[in-house]
Amino acid sequence: MELARTQHRAFRDGSALAEEGACSDVTIVLPCLNEVQSLPHCIANALDALAMLRTELGMSGEIVIADNGSTDGSQALASELGARVVPVTERGYGAALIGGCSAASGRYILMGDCDGSYNFLEGIAMVAQLDAGYDLCMGNRFKGGITPGAMPWKNRYIGNPGLSGVLNLLFRSGIGDAHCGLRAIRKEAFERLRLSGSGMEFASEMVIKAALLRLRVTEVPATLSRDLRDRAPHLRPWRDGWRHLRYLFMLSPTWVFGVPGAACLGLAGVIFGVALLHLLGVLGGATMFGTSWTIIAGFLTTCGHFALIMAVATHLFGVRQGYRLIRPALRASSGWLTLEMMLVSGIALIGAGLLGLLAVTVWWGQGGFVALETQLPLILFATSAAVGLQNVLGGFVLSVIAGNDNRFAPEA
Repeated sequence: MELARTQHRAFRDGSALAEEGACSDVTIVLPCLNEVQSLPHCIANALDALAMLRTELGMSGEIVIADNGSTDGSQALASELGARVVPVTERGYGAALIGGCSAASGRYILMGDCDGSYNFLEGIAMVAQLDAGYDLCMGNRFKGGITPGAMPWKNRYIGNPGLSGVLNLLFRSGIGDAHCGLRAIRKEAFERLRLSGSGMEFASEMVIKAALLRLRVTEVPATLSRDLRDRAPHLRPWRDGWRHLRYLFMLSPTWVFGVPGAACLGLAGVIFGVALLHLLGVLGGATMFGTSWTIIAGFLTTCGHFALIMAVATHLFGVRQGYRLIRPALRASSGWLTLEMMLVSGIALIGAGLLGLLAVTVWWGQGGFVALETQLPLILFATSAAVGLQNVLGGFVLSVIAGNDNRFAPEA
């Protein structure tokens, strides 16, 4: 602790710490919840990093402690050691970092955990990458090195590689360690991402939204050391791992809705197509898709159509929220993506379905209401009416998401 006080005095005398209320070049943000044991080391390390930033890059800086409701005196100690304390009432790792980064005065933000596991001197290279034009620079612990005992084996060999792999599969970020706590970001990029994850999923959210917005992202090696606390970490591997995983899928409408929806419609099209060709006599022999299969095809059609509406709705929601770029295909067809088109197509499908069902009823009556030889027309017309109803209802859902506008896609 005395070392931190000495460094703070020397650093302040060297005038590299930005004056309170003044803008700085770099803000080092540390989330804090009862970290009085590790604070002196972390702040001393952060002061060393700011001194090196001043020497090597000519940048001034500040230290922000984003306090999440500490009850052990962390706030007073942090202030004494030269940091600016920002209280964050919403609980959670992500909430603390969002609060601290929002309050940062620096144009560049360097963030890292407050447990002594990260070396802020390694953040110098990250800030240099931002100064070279990158928007986000991640640390990679698997390239920099992990001290024995610093990361549980299930996190090191299962959790982190698995989640990073899924993230890269869904979003193609190209980041090898998406959950490293040591990272740097431009303040303007942070504001553009509009981050909201209050828990550990914040780590994934930042990388995902940066990839969605096609920000310039890179990574540098970072080391991970054993933390300095004598209590269990705030991280809960299974709970937080699930929060990460579900967040990946929440932000991927293509994989959650689009791919399954297209697969359902494709399979339904094959079943209906073959069955219809048999009914028309184009294909001879016994049909491989009887009544049971065509009922399943009707089910797949309605499910697939609903899923595609959800894919468009959730994609456009992300676009409206500002963390996703609209797909070129949707932008090109924006003139057709209107409530009126959904209503017209929906009513047309409903009308065709009802007329078809009426025709089947007449045909059935002419045969004395005995069992129909084939149920395919009945299933096709019922499916048409169901899809039409989904179009009508889905059109209003899309309008609500568009801010009660009849045009679903935002104007360029």
